[in-house]
Amino acid sequence: MTLLLELAHSLPWLYFSLVFLFSLMIGSFLNVVIHRLPIMLEREWQAEYHGYFAPDEEAAAPERYNLMVPRSACPHCGHAITALENIPLLSWIWLKGRCRDCQAPISARYPLVELLTALLSVAVAMVITPGWGTLAALLLTWVLVALTFIDLDKMLLPDQLTLPLLWGGLLFNLASGFVPLADAVIGAMAGYLVLWSLYWAFKLLTGKEGMGYGDFKLLAALGAWLGWQALPIILLLSSLVGAVIGISLIALHKHHQGKPIPFGPYLAIAGWIALLWGDTITHWYLSTLL
Repeated sequence: MTLLLELAHSLPWLYFSLVFLFSLMIGSFLNVVIHRLPIMLEREWQAEYHGYFAPDEEAAAPERYNLMVPRSACPHCGHAITALENIPLLSWIWLKGRCRDCQAPISARYPLVELLTALLSVAVAMVITPGWGTLAALLLTWVLVALTFIDLDKMLLPDQLTLPLLWGGLLFNLASGFVPLADAVIGAMAGYLVLWSLYWAFKLLTGKEGMGYGDFKLLAALGAWLGWQALPIILLLSSLVGAVIGISLIALHKHHQGKPIPFGPYLAIAGWIALLWGDTITHWYLSTLL
């Protein structure tokens, strides 16, 4: 850490470059998490279902499937991705967005997730003073990226990510992190209870579920990292971003009005903004009104 501090002060361009390159690799791993974690959970739920409701049926031995195995492969032809074909961002450009064997298109989202992760990480490194706080903020950023895309794909915020994120925030603030521990604990409790209360109020009034329990846990995790003081700005920003994007999608006929929209990505975006500029936005807002 001392070496990184000296590097950040003496050669900031090299410091930011290293953060960018390392975060590209993290983005590549996040692509694996985004794709495989929901599949792993679905298989686990199916196995539990059969164990409870069909215990006498002989189930075939499940194929080993986790974040490490099997190797990544083309979904069209099964071509195993080599190390040279798996270099973040560059491989996609070199292959011109196509499988080397069957020439099937490779989704542009893979390099975009890698680039987004790297750019967000550089922003964190530029705003937050180098130190343990920077590392913690980077970890928070990477998990928020994974949660955002999983929720967009599957309308799911896995406990395997939200709960460690919550406890990680409390643990970091136990060691004199971003906010006092008391503020972090209150933030976790308030974050969960605010959305939980809104959920039940909406359900009692309309008979419909307005959001999922994963949203409660994500806001609780953000409260654990940033304290209860950040919750109003997170809720305000997430509602604003959600309204703008939702109305835009409906206006462009890219989203059916009755189809649910995941709220997790907007919470994640708002939480990340609050992480870097929450105090600045709050002071500006209060000074403008008062």
